[in-house]
Amino acid sequence: MRGGAPAPRPAVPPIPTGPDAPGPHTRDVGAAPESAPGKVPKKPSEEPSGRPEPSAAPARRSRPTGTAAMPAVGTSDDPETAGSGGDDAGAARAGRPDRAAAARGTGPRGTTARSGSRTAGTAARPTRAVSRSESPGNDRDDRATAVPRGRIAAVVAAVLAVVAARVVRLPGGPAAVAFGRRVRSRVVLYLDGPHPEKLSAGALRWRRARRSAYAGAAAMAAAPVLALVVGWLFIPVPTTDDAVESQLNTVSFSDGTVLARIAPGEQGNRQKVELAQVPPSVRFAVLSAEDRSFYSNAGFDVTGFGRAVWKNLTGGTGGGSTITQQYVKNAMVGDEYSLVRKYKELIISLKISQERSKDEILADYLNSIYFGRGTYGIQAASQAYFGRPVETLSPSEGALLAGVIQAPSRWDPAENPDDALRRWNYVMDGMVAQGWLPASERAAATFPATVPPRRVAGGVPDDDRGHIYSAVRDELRALGIDEDALVTEGLQIQTTIRPEAQREAVEAVRSKMRGQPGNLRTATVSIDPETGGILAYYGGDNGAGLDYARVEKQAGSTFKPFVLLAALQQDPPIGISTEFDGRAVPGETVRNVEGADCTNCSLKRAMTLSNNVVFTALGNRVGPQAVAAAARQAGITQPMEDPNSGIALGNQETTPVDLASAYATFSNEGMYFRPHLVQRVTTASGEVLYDQSTMQGEQRIDPRVARNVTEAMRDVPEYDGVSLEGGRQSAGKTGTVQSHVESQNNDAWFAGYTPAASTVVWVGTDDNTPIRSADGRPVYGHGLPSEIWKTFMDDALEDAPRETFGPFTPVAGADPGDTTGESSSPAPSSSTSAPSSATPTSTTAPLVEESPVEEVPGELTAGEAAAGEEPAAPVEGEAPAGGDPPGE
Repeated sequence: MRGGAPAPRPAVPPIPTGPDAPGPHTRDVGAAPESAPGKVPKKPSEEPSGRPEPSAAPARRSRPTGTAAMPAVGTSDDPETAGSGGDDAGAARAGRPDRAAAARGTGPRGTTARSGSRTAGTAARPTRAVSRSESPGNDRDDRATAVPRGRIAAVVAAVLAVVAARVVRLPGGPAAVAFGRRVRSRVVLYLDGPHPEKLSAGALRWRRARRSAYAGAAAMAAAPVLALVVGWLFIPVPTTDDAVESQLNTVSFSDGTVLARIAPGEQGNRQKVELAQVPPSVRFAVLSAEDRSFYSNAGFDVTGFGRAVWKNLTGGTGGGSTITQQYVKNAMVGDEYSLVRKYKELIISLKISQERSKDEILADYLNSIYFGRGTYGIQAASQAYFGRPVETLSPSEGALLAGVIQAPSRWDPAENPDDALRRWNYVMDGMVAQGWLPASERAAATFPATVPPRRVAGGVPDDDRGHIYSAVRDELRALGIDEDALVTEGLQIQTTIRPEAQREAVEAVRSKMRGQPGNLRTATVSIDPETGGILAYYGGDNGAGLDYARVEKQAGSTFKPFVLLAALQQDPPIGISTEFDGRAVPGETVRNVEGADCTNCSLKRAMTLSNNVVFTALGNRVGPQAVAAAARQAGITQPMEDPNSGIALGNQETTPVDLASAYATFSNEGMYFRPHLVQRVTTASGEVLYDQSTMQGEQRIDPRVARNVTEAMRDVPEYDGVSLEGGRQSAGKTGTVQSHVESQNNDAWFAGYTPAASTVVWVGTDDNTPIRSADGRPVYGHGLPSEIWKTFMDDALEDAPRETFGPFTPVAGADPGDTTGESSSPAPSSSTSAPSSATPTSTTAPLVEESPVEEVPGELTAGEAAAGEEPAAPVEGEAPAGGDPPGE
């Protein structure tokens, strides 16, 4: 040891206490005591590791001569007292021995006991004996348990520092930061209590945990009270009239403009009645069904509320309610299952119970609650179910009305008589149990008869938009949004209908049908192939009548693309350049229209000409079941059970919606989207019930195969004279269904698409009578339907970009090229006899062995077995022999 007197150790100042003291958690992390004169502060990296170092290790940086040993504040070798002082990091490291202090022999806080002496100017590292309790291993264990807390504290401190740095720049920021620091110091003072340095680390942790639990329990107790006070101050009580009026449904176009505003029920005719006008037996029936303790309860079922909260948290629904709650829920806050709704229900129920008497609440309830059949209020319900005012109702009739309140669609006797009877018995028995109905009168009571329900317009448009609303309502029901929700939750329903497209569809139909016979009916449906959203929906001008967009009719030759789809998916595939002999054979039943015969006729050419002989042969080759499967694959939803060879010519029924959807699948390279009108549904309170944008499409057809089907139909619009303006690419197919009346037709179709829209037009009648134009000639697919299609597509797509179908690669064979200018053979002189056994004369792709054509039973009419066969075209100046004109 070098000589010299030891340097004097600076005294450790006493630690201030009290609420204004810095506190153990107010010093910045890593802060060190002020250095003695001439002393270089130690960097954090220079702290001894606490482990013996090899002698060969590089020497640590030594202090300059003449420096005094730095006191370690808040450190101790005793785990019980460690961490009682210092900053946040020191608190987080409570229980960890301070290795520098131990090396210097520093004892508990405020002591400077030395285990040895050091000569003046000596910077030599002190040594100490490592006891079992202070072994490096134990030291590491202590550090391992303390480090996570220290790191968390450091991260939190860093985040708070960043936030404070940003807040302080805002107006009033310094004051906010100062306030936050004061709050923090008070919280720390509360958690640590007075004199935390006197506690061991474990005792301090227990104190903090205990006090945190006290604070949490107090917060949980105070939160509901605070929420109740806030709700009482800011949540108003709606009037009965406002509550009912707020339940109007709004149906909008895709751009948000209003399509229709629906009052779901007889709101305009709703007659409020005084409670005295409702017979006591009817009132008791309602109480028996909904709330038997109504006059004795506080208006709110705490148990039911807790049960509802628990079910909501665990994913369930429901919960018991009083009549007051039912009134508030159904008439004011909606029926969504959420804690927010329950909260509003609680506040309004309590306020109503304080502001109104029980009789007033019951009267409001009876005047606003929904009873089904589009009726609000018991007076309208009495008229709808019994055709009489409420004053005349018997206890039995009152029990029926009371029974339907909870589920009007389910317990209406006109819909579910068995369920209605069980519910009626429950109400009647409850009245007896409560002493509200004599047992003898109950025994003599019979289930009352009701009048048939009638359609209530309630604001539904009576023009073409009425069909849109009806279709929307049916779609909502399929989505699980029933009639009760539709009339009680004030739904905001956004449709996929584009207002300009709907206008163009209506104008196209009216312009082309003007002056035509009054018995003709038509439908037009246009679908976006990339989403399945219906862009335009016209089912007729009478919104309360039959919706022809959803009427099932035989499809005629519009089914031929499905025959081709089945052929392209054969193994090996039959490509669109495969050639057939498409000449009709005299004496056989399948015949072509005039000009549709062809000798070496490719499938694309046969599609352009609408050659029946070729597609009947192709349909029999792939099999009727394969054709039906291909149609379902594309989007036809009709069952098509037991198909026969007539399916190739469209003897199966479909709707304009389904046919437009199937053709949209071809347009979208085989990707199918369910056709839909409903885009988004929200309640009056903002809850989203449905959002179609989250739905995904389904790749049903190989894109290359779908593109081949499109290529086969590419020349049809040009051949039939309905090419779209500006050279816009399109594909399509005509179809005509023969009538049972000789040389007449029942239905006419045109289905076609571009990459942006798939549109189908149908023309027919209500009673399947022959369809004739104003000049008395039969209507064909090439005629009114194709003209409407072209007018609509040109107008609706006028401002849309001119998209193309993309490159075409044959599935089999070669590109057949343009087929609109090829010559064809003359029409046959006879159009009867058995089906043709047309076979390909040459091929450009491998073909399976030709199978014989299935004969159509002779006793079936053309409208049954060969419906959709293209009948012979009329010779100019003569009456038509039936069927489509050239090009069909």
